[in-house]
Amino acid sequence: MKNIFLITKREYLTQVKKKSFVIFTLLGPILMIGFGLLIAFMFKANESTSTFNVVDKSGLFVGNLKSTNQIKYVFVPAVNEKSLVATLKDMDGIEGLLIIPELKDQNYDALQKDSKLLINKKIGFDTKTKVASDLAKIIRTEKIKSLGISENQMKNLDENFELNTQNVVDNKSSDNDLSFGVKSGLAMVLMYAVFMFIIIYGVRVMRSVLEEKNNRVVEIIISSVKPFELMMGKILGVTLVALTQFCIWITMSVIGALFLNTGFSALKNQIPGGEQSTEMIQKFDFQQIAGEVSHILLDMNVALIIGVFIVFFLLGYIFYSSMYAAIGSAVDNETETQQFTMFAIIPLMVGMYGSFTIMNNPEGPLGFWLSMIPFTSPVAMIARIPFGVPVWQIILSASLLLVSTLLMIYIAAKVYRVGILMYGNKASVKELWKWIRS
Repeated sequence: MKNIFLITKREYLTQVKKKSFVIFTLLGPILMIGFGLLIAFMFKANESTSTFNVVDKSGLFVGNLKSTNQIKYVFVPAVNEKSLVATLKDMDGIEGLLIIPELKDQNYDALQKDSKLLINKKIGFDTKTKVASDLAKIIRTEKIKSLGISENQMKNLDENFELNTQNVVDNKSSDNDLSFGVKSGLAMVLMYAVFMFIIIYGVRVMRSVLEEKNNRVVEIIISSVKPFELMMGKILGVTLVALTQFCIWITMSVIGALFLNTGFSALKNQIPGGEQSTEMIQKFDFQQIAGEVSHILLDMNVALIIGVFIVFFLLGYIFYSSMYAAIGSAVDNETETQQFTMFAIIPLMVGMYGSFTIMNNPEGPLGFWLSMIPFTSPVAMIARIPFGVPVWQIILSASLLLVSTLLMIYIAAKVYRVGILMYGNKASVKELWKWIRS
């Protein structure tokens, strides 16, 4: 144990003292936020306003077909239809001509069939869909009016039905839209965090082992400590590095949230524009939304969520880090690691992408089995926990993961013991199996 502690301490201090660790830890959240803003900016930058001339022979759409930031409708007289069609190819600033035929005998199906959009350039699928949707809404309104239904009655028809549900087991009301959204968001954040940390720091363990093996430093170290102690020291050291970085990011997130909340409160009182701006802010009250979100989070079993997250994160990380350590010891360069790392990445990806279905049905069979299989449970169980999981399932899943982690450490130690001193011999699956059986 003393040797494992010393190696863990050395590995931890070596990693946290690197400039790359400090820079990435401090700038990581900023870079991720910046990347998200960049993606949003790219989507925004690719948007454009399409302008269409509209020939409305039916008279239904004049005054009802409204322009938006995405699409601008310009109504033109029907007598100009032929000239507009003839000159459409050479028009600048006009993307197309929408021709709507006459409405005969309230035959809306014929009107829809004979309507056409002539374009002089390629338009996006969203633009075409938006035009069709705008026309469909107006036609729907006219159909309802023809039935003698008033505008107020139409609004009543479109009202949503709120169904109040209550669970007779725990005597709690079912989640509303905001509550479900908060829990889904929390599940995705926790799940993605575990996935990324296992991949990033698992690869770091593998590269550390591979680097010492290639530099022949490991030959000197092995003379003083056992291979198992060296492997466990590296895994635990990098585990502490991951936890350190994770705690720093959580602290930065909490401070940032408090700062933004305080800053918005001060900004709200200084916004110019009179009553119009005040009404706009009141309609979109960030403080109220933040308060509701906080209430939803606090209403959860926070201690259980944190406990389950820590247990499955640590066990899952040690499980996969043992696998990465074995891979690093079995190969001579990073190129050869590619044929083995897929054994670690694919199960995690199956667990992560399969967990998206868990959010719609947390108690479904897929969610249950993904949270029980040790290869996927570190991700799947964390995705389920915000929605509530029976205690017996948590205990069973954690027990299976613990046993599997100990088994993986045992297998990885056998591979590590032989592979760490092997040079120039390309390891194959058959070769690894011999090392494990030896």
